[in-house]
Amino acid sequence: MTIVLTPYWSDGVRKLKVEPQPSPPPRGLLPAAYDNPVHAIRCLAQLRSKDKSIEKYIYLSQLKHVDENMFYRLCLANMPEFTPIIYTPTVGDACLQHSHIFRRPEGLYISIKDKGKIGQVLSNWPRREEARISVVTDGSRILGLGDLGVNGMPISIGKLSLYVAGAGIRPSSTIPICLDLGTNNQKFLDDPLYLGLRQKRVSDEVMTEFMEEFMLEMSRAFPKLLVQFEDFSTEHAFHYLDLFRHRYPVFNDDVQGTGAVVLSGFLNAAKLSSAASGQSLSSHRILFLGAGSAGVGVAMQLLSFFKLQGLSEEEAKDHIYLVDSQGLVFDSRGPMAEHKKYFSRSDYAGRPLTNLTDIIEYVKPTALLGLSTIKGAFTQEVIEAMATLNARPIIFPLSNPVRLSECEFHEAVEWTQGRVLFASGSPFPDAEWQSKVLHPGQGNNMYIFPGLGLASILCRASTVTDAMVEASSLGLADALNQDEHDSGLLYPRLDRIRDISAFIATRVIRKAQEEGVDSQTDLRTLSDPELLKLVVSKMWNP
Repeated sequence: MTIVLTPYWSDGVRKLKVEPQPSPPPRGLLPAAYDNPVHAIRCLAQLRSKDKSIEKYIYLSQLKHVDENMFYRLCLANMPEFTPIIYTPTVGDACLQHSHIFRRPEGLYISIKDKGKIGQVLSNWPRREEARISVVTDGSRILGLGDLGVNGMPISIGKLSLYVAGAGIRPSSTIPICLDLGTNNQKFLDDPLYLGLRQKRVSDEVMTEFMEEFMLEMSRAFPKLLVQFEDFSTEHAFHYLDLFRHRYPVFNDDVQGTGAVVLSGFLNAAKLSSAASGQSLSSHRILFLGAGSAGVGVAMQLLSFFKLQGLSEEEAKDHIYLVDSQGLVFDSRGPMAEHKKYFSRSDYAGRPLTNLTDIIEYVKPTALLGLSTIKGAFTQEVIEAMATLNARPIIFPLSNPVRLSECEFHEAVEWTQGRVLFASGSPFPDAEWQSKVLHPGQGNNMYIFPGLGLASILCRASTVTDAMVEASSLGLADALNQDEHDSGLLYPRLDRIRDISAFIATRVIRKAQEEGVDSQTDLRTLSDPELLKLVVSKMWNP
């Protein structure tokens, strides 16, 4: 018999507890020749027999329900293959079809009808004592697909599956939550199979009252819980992050996580670009196509890049330009959304610039980042303009899913004659240029949030600070091994995700300790190798 001892901390003392092991099924309930390793091969063959991504998603959802250990064992062994199925891009289709492919509930559905009694609903969760992390969405801005209402639940489910696979957070400690506050998507309101309330979204005032009650009751029901907000509409994403971040342990992956993973890739890309051009790192100029919550969130995070080069925040801000649906964002253009004002240009007062090529000619950026969800927005003319200006242009089409990406990798390679430094939000296949195989970077938030979440849980962070998010980004940038550096990669290979998450988690814990927001102060006495060892020991393995 195998006995598993799990370390834990109690009153400042590290102790061990015996983990109960599941008993094998009684004789006769499995075939005589059943063998778990062989069954893993069988499950993988069944998955690969499906010819549509959505069918693979449905199969893996069923497998996770009936054999959770097998699901995560296969996931860990095949991360590059599984990630695009359980998260982007396939999860976008799963959301669109959620009400039609729904099998069984997984997570908590809390609707506006529960206002005033949210605590009672939360008390129905069967594993309250184990709860450590929740991903919460209101379905109002799912990826680039718009308002999907309660059909946004697969986003919360998929994200938490990646927390488990990527950082070893126990499946039983996760809570996917979808807040049903109505939907303005008439197609779903007219769909007889739609699982959500058949009403328009509530007003901002009512929603804020609901959110105040929800967060208070969450802190009461689950006192050790970290909350991640996911895919709220742009204005609400910023508003609720600002409203709650200093009162509860909460962060927003769209605003903070996307920015952190892009900062990491940009750090590595900027070094390669500057080496090719001979220009200093502080001279880079970044042009954003897309000025929503993700775009502005990434821009805010990239201020850190310039501040690391010795620039002040005001000086750093001058190196960042935003483009929205009306063109270049500048002060004298007229009224604009509040979240865009910080980066609005005061040094331009000419005619509106609406053509992206014209804007590139004016700004002369070294980097072009896309968070617009406009397929093909980075045309051949646009990318060739970037290639004319830069020896190694940095082009990051970050919109998800693939069908909304601003360009594809093979296009960027061809139109820059193989010189592009590329990272995307969704996966693209390798491309060949002059007999050399080039590998696309993927600025997948999965590199960041598992380690950031694990660190916040282990050190019992009272709040997730900007410095902790930045530490996760810098940790990721430093996580490349020599082979990955030699291959010119901007991000580590995804099949090392557990090692990467552990490395990032130690960096984030140290930063939380510096900031004084760690409640588990015992970890301060550990050396860095001891802390890394502890982090790895806390990871659940199927």
